[in-house]
Amino acid sequence: MTHRDILNQIRLAFPQPVSDTIHDSYFVHSIMRALDQVDALKTHLPFLGSIIHGDFEAAKLTQLPDTMSSVETVTKELVGYLEGMTIFGHPRTQQNVVAPTTIPSLIGVLLASLHNPNLAWDEFSRLVALAEVEVTAMTSQLIGYDPQKSSGVFTFGGTGTTLYGVKIGLEKACPDTITDGTPENALVFVSDTGHYCAANITGWLGIGTKNLITIPSITENEIDLEVLETELRKALTDGKKIACIITTLGTTDAFGLDNLLKITAMRNSLVEEYQLDYHPHIHADAVIGWAWSVFNDYDFEKNPLEFRPRTVRALAGACRRIQHLHLADSVGIDFHKTGFAPYISSIVLVRDKADLDLLKRSPEQMPYLYHFGQYRPGMYTLETSRAGTGPLAALANLRLFGVEGLRAILGHIVEMTQLLREHLDGREGTTVLNRGNFGTVTLFRVYPVGVDTFEIQQQEFEDVTYKDSLIANNAYNQDIFQYVNSEAMEGRGVFISTTDCYRHTSYGEPIVALKSYILSPFVDEEDVKTVVEKVLEAREAIGESAAN
Repeated sequence: MTHRDILNQIRLAFPQPVSDTIHDSYFVHSIMRALDQVDALKTHLPFLGSIIHGDFEAAKLTQLPDTMSSVETVTKELVGYLEGMTIFGHPRTQQNVVAPTTIPSLIGVLLASLHNPNLAWDEFSRLVALAEVEVTAMTSQLIGYDPQKSSGVFTFGGTGTTLYGVKIGLEKACPDTITDGTPENALVFVSDTGHYCAANITGWLGIGTKNLITIPSITENEIDLEVLETELRKALTDGKKIACIITTLGTTDAFGLDNLLKITAMRNSLVEEYQLDYHPHIHADAVIGWAWSVFNDYDFEKNPLEFRPRTVRALAGACRRIQHLHLADSVGIDFHKTGFAPYISSIVLVRDKADLDLLKRSPEQMPYLYHFGQYRPGMYTLETSRAGTGPLAALANLRLFGVEGLRAILGHIVEMTQLLREHLDGREGTTVLNRGNFGTVTLFRVYPVGVDTFEIQQQEFEDVTYKDSLIANNAYNQDIFQYVNSEAMEGRGVFISTTDCYRHTSYGEPIVALKSYILSPFVDEEDVKTVVEKVLEAREAIGESAAN
């Protein structure tokens, strides 16, 4: 077979550059066939097909084939990799902050992938670049930024959004770091319930994890303001530079919401008191909490969407913090979380677009790019290659939902979360740990028969004499988790998850918690009741096992 014969086969595996009705039909059919094969894996269970454990050692021996294959063969093989994959939209999947994706957002990813725009420059992305600007404008307005003064870029995930925030702050506190290197006196502050990406970022930027100051959180899982101020003052007195204060607006484990209003006022007061020649940068890690901004102007008294009273209370409680997002110098947003878009769709917004100029490279460093055009973010973005998938997926959902749609879906999952807490609070063997938080995650513990669940939570948290009890009950809750999930594997329950450290006790021990993370719009009260029923069933089964 000549290379021309092979080339002709290769060309058939590409979408045709010029319209060809026959091949276009083949292209569409190939995609539909793949979807049909995926659909064939669906059962009543919350995962595709059956769970198969991968042989990673065998995978290391995989070799490149000698000859070509076909679209059909490869498609079938690719679908096989989804075997056992969790269906995150299933009402009996309550594992983590992974959202189901809408049809329009999937189409956005497909269209962007089909023609492969690169957002580094509008010459290579045309109107897809416009989508990035439009999403920036919509989300800026939503959180309270002035769209005429703000800016934003899609990046490689929530970690990327915080990386941009810290890097901008580093350039403000220590000018010319981008050319001279990172000084040793730069510090970054974050709460102990903030995302662990802060350690990655300080390490990768050369700030050093030893210069990441972790501030304890209070009972509500928000940063302790008194300790934060003490540590900021100590840093400034010691001649240190505050590169960034990372605030968290919706922690992953408990939806803790830092008090951005007071943190900003604290920062401004310290700038004046210490006569700083820069403003320490405040980045809001709101990758989960940003979506609650749609309730900033909701009439909670009239409650036109008719949410239950506890839901209204929870939504209003979140908004008392979320409404201040506009005070942050930069904000991280994940549309692939509470925006119901596919991975990866993350944007970092900056209140003042001039902040991005701090990251700009000189044209001499890029002699073959950016000679013309209106939109050239590649001059300051970390990435040289940025796909158009994130902006088109985000834009699809913002246009699909609008304010009313986002309110409805967020209100519903918060309502289901509140119902779960009601059911857990109504049982003597369970206790909710994050009762005062307002998101869609519920952290709870289960205790054996005979334990006073009204007092044990505080006793284990504050009294070191209860350390042995805490450790034993940590193991007990891990056993409960294993039972509940093994039942879910058989189609008899709900997948939940666990955390090895919801938070530390006052004497330093980690507190294990069971976790229900509701993000699917398909969850209803019967699914919530199933969680409680299975947990109580596990409690009874483990009790009987121990008795025998």
